[in-house]
Amino acid sequence: MQVLQPAGWAKPLGYSNGVKTGNTLYVAGMIGWNAECKFETDDFVEQFRQTLINTVAVLKEGGAEPKHIVRMTCFITDKKEYISRQKEIGQAYREVLGKVFPPMAMLQVVALMEDRAKIEIETTAVIDG
Repeated sequence: MQVLQPAGWAKPLGYSNGVKTGNTLYVAGMIGWNAECKFETDDFVEQFRQTLINTVAVLKEGGAEPKHIVRMTCFITDKKEYISRQKEIGQAYREVLGKVFPPMAMLQVVALMEDRAKIEIETTAVIDG
């Protein structure tokens, strides 16, 4: 098993950002903070974008790309904000991941572990061959 830790990122405490075993990558729940574990915004769409950027960075450490994503689970803190900003969210999604549409679950939760986090996404990817 290979631990996936992007260069320059603060080391997580008590978990890994991701692991690769064989041709499968498991990305931990990414949130919308930067590589130094600091939030640059409280805007839902921008946190969504940063969460996807973080996911792609971990995938890259394992030799994967967005096209290799086979499953995503999204946890959000505000369903109404998600619904009202779907167009902007869709644009951010396409800018970061392109036209990749894996099976996905979306759940509204009361809160996430980091108080400022508005979204958290877990991802699984499989590299072909």
